[in-house]
Amino acid sequence: MGNTGQAAYSASKAGLIGLTKSLAVEYGPRGITVNAVAPGYIDTEMLRDVRDKIDLTAIPLRRLGQQEVADAVSFLVGSDYLTGQVIVLDGGLSSQI
Repeated sequence: MGNTGQAAYSASKAGLIGLTKSLAVEYGPRGITVNAVAPGYIDTEMLRDVRDKIDLTAIPLRRLGQQEVADAVSFLVGSDYLTGQVIVLDGGLSSQI
């Protein structure tokens, strides 16, 4: 999602989505799957200094993500038919747009 002052960041994320889909098509015939994980606010050291500024009421699940990224990656590694997909892990934040 776009935010003021984050044009380059948003463009890079859109580029990664396009790259994921293109690589999935290109490498699929070789049996290689390509997917991406798009996390929202995940409770990590990176958020330590700004955690108190995050409005949890804006996230439908009312919390930060924790183990979900590892769980999604584990699922993707185990799937040999899912390809070209972007798994969004943001507690429903982007569903409101």
